[in-house]
Amino acid sequence: MKILYYGGQKSGKSLLAEQKALSLAGNKKPYYIATYDNSYGDSEMLERIEQHQSQRKEAFITMEENKNLSSVIEDGRTYLIDCMSMWLLNTLDNEIENLMEELELLAKKEANIVFVLNDVSSGVIPLESMSRKYVDRSGIVGQKLAQLCDEVYEVKLGLENKLK
Repeated sequence: MKILYYGGQKSGKSLLAEQKALSLAGNKKPYYIATYDNSYGDSEMLERIEQHQSQRKEAFITMEENKNLSSVIEDGRTYLIDCMSMWLLNTLDNEIENLMEELELLAKKEANIVFVLNDVSSGVIPLESMSRKYVDRSGIVGQKLAQLCDEVYEVKLGLENKLK
């Protein structure tokens, strides 16, 4: 099963996605794929990561992969990818076709995968070209994930709304 949780910053999507991954995993420990590339040197992001880690406690097996997600996913297991927005940032130099191929590979995996994606598309069109590219790709990747996933949830204020 493939599931997408989509929402704004601090909407509660990660917590809901964690709960879903745990329920899908049954009595097996699910994997948490952390996509943040720690080379940016952002201390605020490190605080956010620590908050997520304390929220997860020991319920997940954590692995880090910031680009080649399909390479670490094995059939028959459950994975939470948190988050696709960081993956997009890490792959901004890749051709969009390569990103679509990676999403197709993920969809073909015989594993439960819960995706988390930030909603960055509700604001104004950014003036700076790199930011525009990121926002555009986020929308394109979000549409592709929504198409490929069995279930899609929009999250606001800690509440999930099933879209698909």
